[in-house]
Amino acid sequence: MDSRKLIKIVLLLSFFTVGYVNAEENTSSIDSAAMMLGVEREKIKPGPISGLYELQAGSKIYYLSNDGKYLITGSIIDLTSHENLTENRLKTIRKEIITGMGESLMIAFNAKEPKHTVTVFTDIDCGYCRKLHSQMNEYNSLGISVQYLFYPRTGVGTASYQKAVSVWCDKDRNNALTRAKLGEKLAVQDCDNPVAKHFELGNELGISGTPAILTQSGELIPGYVPPQFLKKELDSRADAALAATTSTKQ
Repeated sequence: MDSRKLIKIVLLLSFFTVGYVNAEENTSSIDSAAMMLGVEREKIKPGPISGLYELQAGSKIYYLSNDGKYLITGSIIDLTSHENLTENRLKTIRKEIITGMGESLMIAFNAKEPKHTVTVFTDIDCGYCRKLHSQMNEYNSLGISVQYLFYPRTGVGTASYQKAVSVWCDKDRNNALTRAKLGEKLAVQDCDNPVAKHFELGNELGISGTPAILTQSGELIPGYVPPQFLKKELDSRADAALAATTSTKQ
């Protein structure tokens, strides 16, 4: 979302919210603002703390003061629980976005005994993406399944983009992807494909480089991570999430 649209949101919310203290009392005003701006109503809602609205723009979170005067970017930390409330929301948003894509529009290299599944934005011409892929057997043997989305960094319509399309259109996508990452020149193919959609999704998620790894819970791990280190990191995050859930129930 560009700055001009954000300014419009601030101005409109200022107009609609003057005199209101509790955001829940201002539902009709927010509905009107959402309708006028073409923003989905559910993307504007009361924030995690009193006096703020939360605005979801793609995979980004902004906060607006209740009087509409201030636009705030950054994280909100709960000093009691030490939780990053903003990151928690972002994880949920990323998870929903990836789930919405669906496994049928990905290329998966599944572990025989999966313990973790990661979604990786990849570029066939990216050196560290090739390094990650060259160790796929090790990731899989550690119980890590990898599902790929294409993110040709040079953009739609470029040589890297066409390579991704050719891989997708091959009758054996997994094999074609492996060959392409080894530097083999594949026959140019074209068909209905989700590569542009993958790229758009990456932009929506704020992906700026490859590989970019997303965990099942929606956490973003930028860059290449060796198999053993990734396994350790995923185990640690899973244990922390379990501990947090257990603590909440007590």
